[in-house]
Amino acid sequence: MPATLYSFRRCPYAMRARLAISYCLPKHAVDLREVVLRDKPASLINISPKATVPVLLLEGGQVLEESLDIMQYALSTHPDLEKALLPESLKVDIFSLIKVNDGDFKCALDRYKYADRYEQSQTYYREKGEVFLGALNERLNSHRYLMGDEMTLADLAIFPFVRQFAHVDKLWFEASQYTALIQWLNHWLVSDLFISIMTKYPQWQEGDEPVYFP
Repeated sequence: MPATLYSFRRCPYAMRARLAISYCLPKHAVDLREVVLRDKPASLINISPKATVPVLLLEGGQVLEESLDIMQYALSTHPDLEKALLPESLKVDIFSLIKVNDGDFKCALDRYKYADRYEQSQTYYREKGEVFLGALNERLNSHRYLMGDEMTLADLAIFPFVRQFAHVDKLWFEASQYTALIQWLNHWLVSDLFISIMTKYPQWQEGDEPVYFP
């Protein structure tokens, strides 16, 4: 039996997990179960009471509940790719950048996307997020990827969140000063890897036939 991945197509955390799995694991490595967040299956809640996606149930029964843990698990199954995507010399920098993405930037992103639920204006929260956008753009002015001229875990982990930020107001983003970041984002949006992980699947129900991924 393959591992089981509970996922939600549009969730950036689930996207980064699927990107890593698709890039590192062999074909049909997991049984993908598409979750509707307002109607979470009992089997997901049973193995992960917090019931947030992604969740990966491994064949031996171990449960990975964090997207970065799932990404690192995928890398660990392919030592050559692990060395390439998570080189020892860049580990501290990679995880530091991801920490800012998952912390201050994600906080600003949520408020920018749903500004009517919060105290400040959408522009205010966008400007908070621009601090990170500017830092990414500066990196990409010098290199093709966030850590240099080769892709790393940082690109896979951060891309889905920049995508979500850009989609809040695509006209503003595409006209913004972040030209290197726009080019980087567009590279990912048309990549075979991204397109392959964005296939639409119906909501998983108990008893459904397996949906093998990648």
